[in-house]
Amino acid sequence: MSNQLGDAVSPYLLQHEHNPVDWRQWSPGALDEAKARDCPILLSVGYAACHWCHVMAHESFEDEAVAGVMNRLFVNVKVDREERPDIDHLYMSALHAMGEQGGWPMTMFLTPDGRPFFGGTYFPKEPRYGRPGFVQVMEAIAKAWAERREEIEQSAGTIAGHLQSVIGGTLEAGTVPSGGLAKLDLAAAAARIGGLIDPTRGGMKGAPKFPNAPFMEVLARAGFETGEAAHRSAFLGTTRALAEGGIYDHLGGGLHRYSTDDRWLVPHFEKMLYDNAQFLRHLTWAYRATGDDLFRRRIEETVGWLDREMRLDGGGLAASLDADSLDADGHPEEGAFYVWREAEVGGLLGADAEAFKRAYDVAAGGNWEGKTILHRLHPGARSDDPDFDEAKAKLLAARETRSRPGRDDKVLADWNGLAIRALCEVSQILGDKRALAMARDAFAFVTGEMVENGRLRHAARDGRTAGLALSSDYGALMSAAAALFAATLDGGYLDRGLWLADELERWHGDGEGCHTLNAKDSADVLFRLRGDQDEAVPSATALVIEGLAMLGQASGRIAVTEAGERAAERAAGRLGENVFGHPGILAAARRLVRGSELAIFGAEGDATREGLWRTALKSVDLDRLDLLAASPDELPPELAIAGIKPERLPAALLCEARVCRAPVFSAEELAGLLEPDA
Repeated sequence: MSNQLGDAVSPYLLQHEHNPVDWRQWSPGALDEAKARDCPILLSVGYAACHWCHVMAHESFEDEAVAGVMNRLFVNVKVDREERPDIDHLYMSALHAMGEQGGWPMTMFLTPDGRPFFGGTYFPKEPRYGRPGFVQVMEAIAKAWAERREEIEQSAGTIAGHLQSVIGGTLEAGTVPSGGLAKLDLAAAAARIGGLIDPTRGGMKGAPKFPNAPFMEVLARAGFETGEAAHRSAFLGTTRALAEGGIYDHLGGGLHRYSTDDRWLVPHFEKMLYDNAQFLRHLTWAYRATGDDLFRRRIEETVGWLDREMRLDGGGLAASLDADSLDADGHPEEGAFYVWREAEVGGLLGADAEAFKRAYDVAAGGNWEGKTILHRLHPGARSDDPDFDEAKAKLLAARETRSRPGRDDKVLADWNGLAIRALCEVSQILGDKRALAMARDAFAFVTGEMVENGRLRHAARDGRTAGLALSSDYGALMSAAAALFAATLDGGYLDRGLWLADELERWHGDGEGCHTLNAKDSADVLFRLRGDQDEAVPSATALVIEGLAMLGQASGRIAVTEAGERAAERAAGRLGENVFGHPGILAAARRLVRGSELAIFGAEGDATREGLWRTALKSVDLDRLDLLAASPDELPPELAIAGIKPERLPAALLCEARVCRAPVFSAEELAGLLEPDA
């Protein structure tokens, strides 16, 4: 039996094309059908790497009897939250407004015109876990629709009105409260976040533990900008724990999504592109700040994983790897691909097994459900242990023979933008040509294959695209374009970045600095949405602010920087006193307040130039754009730094707040310029 998902671009939707549920994709046509049938819409939102989404699918959506109830009572719509984050954001906000915690799968019941009136997350087929059974819920909803229609309509209208006031993207120009960007107080937000940090294990206190990249960036900024030792230590400690814990894949590289416990041991085993893009950037900061080889190894391993497992034909990067795979008996099991039994390790490593087992906590009873998750946070791990490269290679080769987790191979413009920027930073710090080639290829794919009729699209797979671009796509890709220019000095990336800035304003802007998440001509959502709220990645507004700020720095175009300033000021006005809850916007605005450009000029291979560059890399400044060139003539003429001709080369020039300092010619002078208080 087939439904209407067979033409979907999303692998997640295609997983459901043979369900007995008569699924539709989200579209005006689905709403029209609900109006014609005069019945509610059952909206199910999930994503390919979601474990409990698969559980609900197996229990209910593949069951003929359950599907029969769904088809009889509702128009059933399936949405991939990664393909349509605007739909997900709208209805997740509704679920929160109803007093529910939220999560995926998300199960929402809507009026025929799309207004939400009831919802939840995972519903078991039969009542358990303190939750009602799914059929029981559906029958209760249908009964209420038949008998209390007026009450439901009134409630749906109230919820929709509340949502529009809270997350709606009304574009009327308003008065920004006095203070502007000064209201985005880094110190106060960092202090509050610092109070939530686990002082022993890093990350936020309690379980589960998420990497929470936006919060960690605020701590990093406070630590590196102000020298606040506690914030610097919290950031570095968390990054080290992620690099050594079970949340990290010690054989294949890359970070899992989160830890289910309070000590980074047991991960939720899916791997997401966005997590690893942000993890790479944090690793580069930690490596620059400490010189610790642990961070360099994790950078190289994670780039290797991206290249080996996530890079697609054409250069785009896949969205995620599933948590589940088949175990040795052919049964689906979360983490089966990644965990080990002691006998397996001993048999593969032979005489080398004992040292490896001590270092990675491999024991007869295992450390999780009788099996072992490799990690190095336990007392047996020692700082003088070798890298175990040969042993890990043997285990990785053996693991490759196992049933692999599924891969969601759609390309998302914003997640690729995050990864491109991270790969560029890796290439600059480590001289990694592979990372730079990956960044170039991914950018070429997104800005080539994902532009259709002159319009950027949000998602692509197998030669097809889906969804109009969101403001988050433009923001992340503007930063990517600036990072690629900094790494290559290829002016074509600036041209593409300026095109992205123009398209952002054309489709998402109001001319006053406000941008909505979805485009002006998106016609299948209740209303246009603001994108201020961070999730596991910075919000769309944050990505826009930082993208404009970086592009302004790289291009020297004052108008671009001023557009970023207007966006940040409007955001500051909307947030009011709620800055702590929006770390992405806070961090992005810092680049506008204190952004600088450093250019190091000289012939490639010159020892003095290399010494200047090493000195620059040791000074961690998250808002500084670093450029390495033979001479000022290689830079765009609009850049103020390009107009200064040092009396001799090699030389280093620093411009801050649109004012350029006198050139310096030695590593010692540059260190004094970059770290005046050191």
